[in-house]
Amino acid sequence: MKLSIKAPAKINLSLDVLFKREDGYHEVEMIMTTVDLADRIELTLLEEDRIEIDISEGYVPADERNLAYQAAALLKERYAITKGVAIFIDKHIPVAAGLAGGSSDAAATLKGLNELWDLRLSLEELAQLGSEIGSDVSFCVFGGTALATGRGEIIKKIPSPPPCWVILAKPPIGVSTAEVYRNLNIEAIDHPNINEMQTAIENKNYQQICNHLGNVLESVTFSLHPDVKKIKEQMIRFGADGALMSGSGPTVFALIEKESRMNRIYNGLRGFCSQVYAVRLLSSKSP
Repeated sequence: MKLSIKAPAKINLSLDVLFKREDGYHEVEMIMTTVDLADRIELTLLEEDRIEIDISEGYVPADERNLAYQAAALLKERYAITKGVAIFIDKHIPVAAGLAGGSSDAAATLKGLNELWDLRLSLEELAQLGSEIGSDVSFCVFGGTALATGRGEIIKKIPSPPPCWVILAKPPIGVSTAEVYRNLNIEAIDHPNINEMQTAIENKNYQQICNHLGNVLESVTFSLHPDVKKIKEQMIRFGADGALMSGSGPTVFALIEKESRMNRIYNGLRGFCSQVYAVRLLSSKSP
């Protein structure tokens, strides 16, 4: 038996950090939504009791460090599965980019193996398992658009934003999420208004969504990596309706309503950034 499943990237429309928790994580409040840029996960049932992993990109770990591998191992252990699986990941989402590529691969693996191994777990149960792998995995299990709280694992589905173009631009650098959080001065944060963003999304008010984009990690990553700030400034200069860094970076996204302007911004960014993608928001049914 073989199964193929999409693992879409996410962007943060809002990202706020409230305080550092006793467990070492930070308490966050985020609104995330999926975009039409996805890895493809192919799962093949094995009779032998083992996990194999193969990846189209050589610089992604193909062992127990990989989150998709961890997802399969967790299900095997938790539900005493004696069969195995071969996992092939066809990578399209940039790696270590703030787009939850690894988390989405893990979520797709959980959902695919739930079907392949006939576990009959609900999305809520899969999301709970996902929270043991990484903070973004729970959101990626549900997909669509959601408010995420706690350390990112408490998910409340909300309606999708109105459709628009999204340009993603990733500079050729890696950003350490741990380093960004270490350098975050929580006392000096200018908190984005998450409630206003949620209201704008629920009202399908595109202009208000653009007005309320906010990410408290942006200033930290900008100070560590000035090239990321330059990308955002170029997006605004080229005419984006709104622009924001996703997650801890380094990917910056632009929201654009008009296709003609999208093409102009895309071509402009291609001039000085090699990884540029023009995609759409992935719509989903309202909860």
